[in-house]
Formats: sequence, structure tokens, C-alpha cells
Amino acid sequence: MKTKNMTLAVRATTAAMILGTVGQANAFDFTAGGVDASVYGFARVAASYDLDENISPGGGRAGNFSGITTGNADTSSGHFGMDTTTSRLGLSVMTPQDLKVVIETDFEGSTVRLRKAYGEYKGVLVGRTWSNYNSFVAFSPTLDFDAMPGATGNFFRTEQIRYTSGPVSVSLEEPIVFGGGVQGGTNKTPSPALTAKLSDSMGGLSYATGVMAKQTAFDNAGSDDFPNNSDDDSAIGYGAFVAANMALTDAFSVNVTMNYADGANSYAYRAGGAFGQPDAYVDGGEIETIEAYGGTLGATMDLGGGESVNAGYGTATSDLDDAVNAGALQTTATDTNTMAFVNYKWTPVENVTMGVEFANLETETQGGNDGDANRLMYLAKYSF
Repeated sequence: MKTKNMTLAVRATTAAMILGTVGQANAFDFTAGGVDASVYGFARVAASYDLDENISPGGGRAGNFSGITTGNADTSSGHFGMDTTTSRLGLSVMTPQDLKVVIETDFEGSTVRLRKAYGEYKGVLVGRTWSNYNSFVAFSPTLDFDAMPGATGNFFRTEQIRYTSGPVSVSLEEPIVFGGGVQGGTNKTPSPALTAKLSDSMGGLSYATGVMAKQTAFDNAGSDDFPNNSDDDSAIGYGAFVAANMALTDAFSVNVTMNYADGANSYAYRAGGAFGQPDAYVDGGEIETIEAYGGTLGATMDLGGGESVNAGYGTATSDLDDAVNAGALQTTATDTNTMAFVNYKWTPVENVTMGVEFANLETETQGGNDGDANRLMYLAKYSF
């Protein structure tokens, strides 16, 4: 296989395996009134056996770091579960004027959940989809629905206005905030997040780099929680990432990501807590930002015939020392999440993907207590 073609295949396969994203080659296509439409999606069954603790209560049997006990406490072992809630259904429409409209849902939480809803015309996208501060180039293909900590940028969808020209894209987005925003203050969103990304490839290397900035702020005026405190302050939260996938041979590729954020914790994926710690905290009436950083390393061996072996390691950390010293957080706050996995995937028949995986998840508190949990997963998915 030529290197360039092989690189593109690796990129497409990685995105599909990791995120469950669906290419529309097998979609149900039809035309009505001059409008071309495709119905696409997949039926997905995920099963997990948690050897040490019950860390997979959510949809898709995703690993939950906040379910890991830290310290020396006794834990309950041996938990099994299976669900289909991350099955997906989407509609993509292309009008005669080349306007593309997409609506996509799944059933996470056992209810219909809106994943995507956007329109796109001549490089301008408006609506809800993956944040521009994200890249599929170097995601390691784990069966875990929520993927590894340290994955590129953030792993969320959000409302946005985006413009793409060739390998460059910029956007204004609804800011993504986990962990409460500003600890010790009433969180405020005074502005959109601004992002820019470059994605390209050369030879066997595919790469992406992105930057983002948002205003992180609090305003306690009028808050029932702070009736005698009218303090308010803001800071610029920002982040940057790099990601690369190198095809070393026709069958073997490696990938790596590195992320950094300051005052924008959710943009360093899963840096403490379940999905992130606060962006900042209040100290003496002033806002103090919290730094976060992470990264991943992975490898894929294509065995041919739809079979592959994949392995990955990811970690992400929030620097909570100053926040704890200021009394804004406790030493029991988790500041580091780590995951390592190895899996085997195969395609028994066309459009069907199956896989088995062993993973170890570990979390650590700012005070130094840690805990880990091992789990087995099975996945079966039919895509259309």
C-alpha cells in the first residue's frame, strides 16, 4: 500500500474505532425533492466486568475515575454490566445549493440525546458538533466509550460557529466547563471560547495542533451563596495541544498527544475528577487559575482481514497545590487520572466490529492517596 494511502486509512480507522464515528459508505441513501439524504448509525452492545470496583455504571460501560476508591479502604470486587445505550442514529442532508445539514442522536442515559445538529456551507459551520479544539489524528482505539485521559484537546461536542479553509479551521464556541468553573465563586461565562487548529499530513505522518482561549470569570453579586460578597474578577484561560500519528510500516503505527491548559481545565481531557477539576479558584477576592496537562501514547498493529491489536497509555493532571494551600479545595480532591489498555479487534462479517479489552484505571488525590481498578470489556457493533 502506498504510504499516503496507508496514512489516510490509519486516520479513518482510528477515528471510527475510538469514537464510534460512522462513515456513510454503508448508510441508507435516498433522494427526495432534489435533496440527497443519508440515514446512518450503528447498534452497539458493550459489556464490562470490573475486577476490583464498580467503575462502569454509565452508558457504554465507560470507565468512571470517580468510582475508584483511594487510600486503604476495602472495596467491593466483581461487577458485571451490559448496555446498548450508546447506539446511534443520524441523518445527513445535502441540498441542491450544497448546504449540508446533520442531526445525530444516541440513547446515552436511556433517553434520546442530541449529539450533533449543524449546518455547513462553503466552509462555514454553525451548530453543535465536536469542538474545533480536538483532533482524531492520534486517538488510541480503546473500547472505553469515554477514551483515555490526556486525549487531544477536549472530547466534547459544543455549539459553535466555525470556518475551515484547507488544513486551517477557526471557531467561536460555547465554552466547555467541568468541575464547577471557578471554585469559591459564582461561575460566569462572559465570552465565547476562541479556537484555531491546523491539521495536515506528509508522507506517513499525520499531525494536528490547536490553541484556544476563553474568559474565566466569577461574579458573586446577588448570589444567595455569597450574600455579603460582591467580589468579581476574570482571567484569560488558554490551552494548546499537539498530536501526531506516524505510520512506521504498512501494518504498524504509533501515535502521541500532548496537552496543556491554564484556567481552562476541561480542555486538558480528564485532568482529575471524573472529567476535570475547576478552571480557577478565588483567593482574597481575586481569581487564580489552575494549570492542567496530559498526554497519550499508543500503537496499532494491523493483522489484516479486519483484525488489529491496539495498546495505549494516557495520563492527565491538574496542579491543585496552590488551590489546596489557599483552602479552596481539600487534599482529597483527585488531581491525576491514568489509564493503560490493550485490546484485540476483529471483523467477523462486513460492517460488524467486535473487540475484547483489558484496562487498568488509576486515580490519585492531591494529598497523595491513590487507587486503581482493573476491568475487562467486550464490544459488538453493527454499522450502517
